[in-house]
Amino acid sequence: MVVGLLFACHGAASLFGVLGGSMGGGTVPAGTWPSWYAAVIQLGAGGLVLLGLGTRTAAFLASGSMAYAYFKVHQPESLFPLQNGGETAALFCWAFVLLVFTGPGALALDRLFGGRVGAGSAPRAEREEKATPVTA
Repeated sequence: MVVGLLFACHGAASLFGVLGGSMGGGTVPAGTWPSWYAAVIQLGAGGLVLLGLGTRTAAFLASGSMAYAYFKVHQPESLFPLQNGGETAALFCWAFVLLVFTGPGALALDRLFGGRVGAGSAPRAEREEKATPVTA
């Protein structure tokens, strides 16, 4: 939830000028490549991860967006994130990769709307009933 909130805040700052705005103030002009599209992905994917709706897909898109940002913007300056200012992009990228594989947590809204539930989440009696062979 926290990673999604922080990511969405980056998008909101760039698109709407809130929380200090983009790059020290202001907004990103609509349609500019790649910053406006990155901001839309940040706001949308961050909000979805925050709520736990389509978490794996949103995290995959967000991770790719941050990998692109790191390799196109930061990495040409220097190899290491500490030297090129890409720590945030690298951390977001890897955090979202982790969410792609782990999925949403117990508080995800996907669980309320009939999303897939983990294998061990059915009541014990129901699992045993399915596992017990019927003989007649």
